Amino acid sequence: MRTKTFAAAALLAAASLTLTACGSGNDSDKPVAVVSEQAGTEKAATVLDKPFEKPDLVLTDTQGKKYDLRKETEGKPTLIYFGYTHCPDVCPSTMSNIAVAKKQLPKAEQDELRVVFVTTDPDRDKPAELGKWLKGIDPQFIGLTGDFPTIQAGARTLGISIDPPHKDKNGKIISEHGTQVIAFSPKTDGGYVLYGEDATVDDYTKDLPKIAKGENP
Repeated sequence: MRTKTFAAAALLAAASLTLTACGSGNDSDKPVAVVSEQAGTEKAATVLDKPFEKPDLVLTDTQGKKYDLRKETEGKPTLIYFGYTHCPDVCPSTMSNIAVAKKQLPKAEQDELRVVFVTTDPDRDKPAELGKWLKGIDPQFIGLTGDFPTIQAGARTLGISIDPPHKDKNGKIISEHGTQVIAFSPKTDGGYVLYGEDATVDDYTKDLPKIAKGENP
């Protein structure tokens, strides 16, 4: 899969963080996330100097009901990811990594954690299809769909780039989207930790207990 990137300026170090996305494109006009990251660090988590505000999104869940993201996840540790069910690699692997790590948490913390998957391909990812796909990964995961402009605007508030789905040269529909996962604190509801697509099961397993408590990983 081709990738597209945009740099996030490091506030406390001269290094930059590269964010990748499924597909290709020019991100010269995309938003830039300001982060603190020590040069040469191999930590998967990037703690943001200025946490993101949770997107003000009211979408449709896999049961066909309205889902107010802010209201439903208020005071809950929350991971948000934008992707699509027909994605051949990054989306299923990211969701699977989180699902495996989530199962290492105590039952009570598993029940508190909100993992929200927002589709970037709403024309194909109808509620039933999205629900079936997520059920095969983790039945507790929350799937949201809606109109594309609303989803795109919500993603942009988190510095995540999404392009409208289109056909490639082989006629296959692809969705180009940022692949970062944003973790939101249960204490402040701010999105204070960012993960790239290279985050592993071990990374999430190590960090989720702290994220569940609103602590820095």
